[in-house]
Amino acid sequence: MHVSFYVEPQWLIFAAGLFVGSAVAAAIAYALLRQQLVSLEASRAKSKASRSYSPRRVRARRGDTHEHENGVSSSQTRSNGQTPSVIQVTRDAGSLDVADAAVSPRRAAAARGDVTEDEWTQGNRPDPLAAIKTARHVEEGSVASKPVHSIRASGDRSSHGVQEPLKKASGAAVSAPAPPYAVSTAYASHSIPAYAHQAPPPAPPPAHTLSTAVDLMNTGKIIEDAALLDQYCRVITPEPAINEETEEVCALLQQCYALRDKWLFTARVCPAEQHPGLQEAAAPSHINGDPFDWEPQPVAPFDFEMQDGVFRVYDDAAHTSEPFPVPGNSFDFFSDMSRMCKIAAMGPIKSFCHHRLMLLEQKFNLHVMLNADKEFLAQKTAPHRDFYNVRKISLVGCINSLLSPMSLVVQTTDNEDLFLKVDTHVHHSACMHQKHLLRFIKSKLRKEPGEVVIFRDGKYLTLLEVFESLNLTGYDLNVDTLDMHAGKESFHRFDRFNLKYNPFGQSRLREIFIKQVSPPAQPASDVAIMDNILHGRFLAELTKEVLVDLEASKYQHAEYRISIYGRKQVEWDILAAWYCQNKLYSDNVLWLIQLPRLYNLYKEQGIIENFEQLLDNIFHPLFEVTRDPNSHPQLHLFLKNVVGLDMVDDESRPERRPAKHMQTPAEWNLKHNPAYSYYAYYVYANLYTLNKLREAQGLNTIAFRPHAGEAGDTDHLVSAFMLCENIAHGINLRKSPCMQYLYYLKQVGLCMSPLSNNSLFLDYHRNPFPTFFARGMNVSLSTDDPLMIHLTKEPLVEEYSVAAQVWKLSATDLCEIARNSVLHSGFPHQIKMHWVCASYWKPGPDGNDVHKTNVPNLRMRFRYDCHSEELNLVMSGAAAHEVRRHAKSRE
Repeated sequence: MHVSFYVEPQWLIFAAGLFVGSAVAAAIAYALLRQQLVSLEASRAKSKASRSYSPRRVRARRGDTHEHENGVSSSQTRSNGQTPSVIQVTRDAGSLDVADAAVSPRRAAAARGDVTEDEWTQGNRPDPLAAIKTARHVEEGSVASKPVHSIRASGDRSSHGVQEPLKKASGAAVSAPAPPYAVSTAYASHSIPAYAHQAPPPAPPPAHTLSTAVDLMNTGKIIEDAALLDQYCRVITPEPAINEETEEVCALLQQCYALRDKWLFTARVCPAEQHPGLQEAAAPSHINGDPFDWEPQPVAPFDFEMQDGVFRVYDDAAHTSEPFPVPGNSFDFFSDMSRMCKIAAMGPIKSFCHHRLMLLEQKFNLHVMLNADKEFLAQKTAPHRDFYNVRKISLVGCINSLLSPMSLVVQTTDNEDLFLKVDTHVHHSACMHQKHLLRFIKSKLRKEPGEVVIFRDGKYLTLLEVFESLNLTGYDLNVDTLDMHAGKESFHRFDRFNLKYNPFGQSRLREIFIKQVSPPAQPASDVAIMDNILHGRFLAELTKEVLVDLEASKYQHAEYRISIYGRKQVEWDILAAWYCQNKLYSDNVLWLIQLPRLYNLYKEQGIIENFEQLLDNIFHPLFEVTRDPNSHPQLHLFLKNVVGLDMVDDESRPERRPAKHMQTPAEWNLKHNPAYSYYAYYVYANLYTLNKLREAQGLNTIAFRPHAGEAGDTDHLVSAFMLCENIAHGINLRKSPCMQYLYYLKQVGLCMSPLSNNSLFLDYHRNPFPTFFARGMNVSLSTDDPLMIHLTKEPLVEEYSVAAQVWKLSATDLCEIARNSVLHSGFPHQIKMHWVCASYWKPGPDGNDVHKTNVPNLRMRFRYDCHSEELNLVMSGAAAHEVRRHAKSRE
């Protein structure tokens, strides 16, 4: 088939004419444009020649004299009579040495003939980070081809930047100290220290947009260097007027500040002095080796006995010398606590602290407005780090990383651990998610239906018989019938929340699946002691599955809290045997011991006689195994992975605040429970002596890290401030400005769980976590009870993701919170060196490595500066009050 088209001749003629006309018009336009460019180039050359060949410039180029022999511009002299320092750099003997400060870089470049002043103005804009770029250019080994002959240098206000001499081309050192500049604006960019100009920089590049990942990374490195040298857009506020009332307030705050130093247990030496040449370690097993390897240990030459509820250690048989005394007795502690409670309730204290906290919050908001983009760019200096922190390089972009050509050639291995998040507050019995527990129950019901699991009503029951007695089959089981999610019905009902630990609402299933203690030598009818007859095998298998999931994630670690009730001393040996026999060690997990405050329940059941007996059951085995590890070998191995002691129970129960004169634990044989602070002191006092003894034996110490401030009175937070390393929750700090400010000044860790609080005591949108974080408090996120609270396989990531979405947290915010979680944890010193920084204990940028934490030094510098200012304000006010008081006493 043939197809033909017919076109009229007039259309062909029209198309040809249109084509020819367009070509002629383009040729004419090209000729006119070329002529204009030629004339413009000739004009520039003529102008350049007229300037370059003036007699003065010719003499300057020959080196006979400077272009401005007597040229000292009036602009070089400040109002205070000082002149800014100038760094003098010469290229060679024949080059233009514009030593005079009046020679601008533009005129110097024009004098050399490199570029005209117009070209400089059109194509080169001043770069505020040019000096820092120069320093990094020199560090990388590059040599600048065209020096800048005159650079203003200003003094570095920070002690972190030590000025170094500058090297000339001939090798002579030139130092250029400079006077500080006065700042009068709302924010200011800090001056650039002289040592940043170690070599002349190249000519400024033309302005362009950062469009590639390499450009972003280079700019981020410049910003990081500037933050290390205390150069960033910083919010500057006028110092408050110090009057007599403010001085008195600062003096009272300083007294409260000193009380924590008095009572808190601290190691004899700081980490730097303890192991000066210690190498980093990627996992705890790299430090301790086989966690279940037992060798006989020597017996310590100490003796101990309990007096007034506190174990005392003696180094002689006569019990006359006490090497590890407690900082004070109960009378001293309750007196100090009462005084701090009175100070926290004073009106001037509340006003001052509230004002300072609000100012800190507004500073952070302004900091984010001014520096958020810089922090984002600074995170690009670690191209293989982001919030998720996978071990191997992936070509999939994550939150904070951009795919760049550099990421295709850098190789990492499985041994290169990246920065991690630690779940510092999670109860072991609820560490799994609901679907996991349901899957495990179904598996056991299918594979081991004939396993004898419980003794009830005078007979032994198999697993299948237990479910048949409940009228349940494997087909009926689902998440809804499991009924372990805390909903609206548990809000402000701690009793209902505790009932959620029972699968399908049955306490016998809790004893079978999530109890680890086997029955001691007690009558079978004693249900208070009887747990299960499996020796915790089901819970051990379930725990191993959780550990496998945790290790597979590779970037999450956890600290599981497991209970010791204090009913019998044998509980410690039973727990240690369960741990060792089932080999529940993991490099991703450490353990805390939680002590339920259930004295009243045990007293009512007749298990114990008084409070001292409860303390003896808890601490006597610990002192015994510390003095002689051979007496409890499994407990000795287990305690190597125990890093903290916790106190748990419903804080919302009404209680009477302890007075200065309280009954001793031996005298406390009442039926009602002692107050929170009464528990706290006696647990602290025994733990203090125990830690001193373990430290003397070269063993790991156990921190006091209780629940505090989830509900209840302010004295819970006061006693925790004095005695504890960090606390869980702390949401009641929002009700006490004084205590909140003190927790900020001492940077006490708060392991907060907003989703858990949302189910029990406080709606999510009212949670103070974002406010605490903005004000610079030392906060981290944790899960608390994933079994009741969370819905996903990774509850910690769920906690972070919900917080990020609801409170609009940036990538920098999330990484800072994750960094705090590592510092809150009890992982060994070498591990924190590997995860955070070789000197992680130092404040500010000195204790941070952005390549490990993904937290920009810019953020760490801001936090450090704000904290230093607040601390200096309080201490200077207290010192002024002391001077005023002495002056009045002399009058």
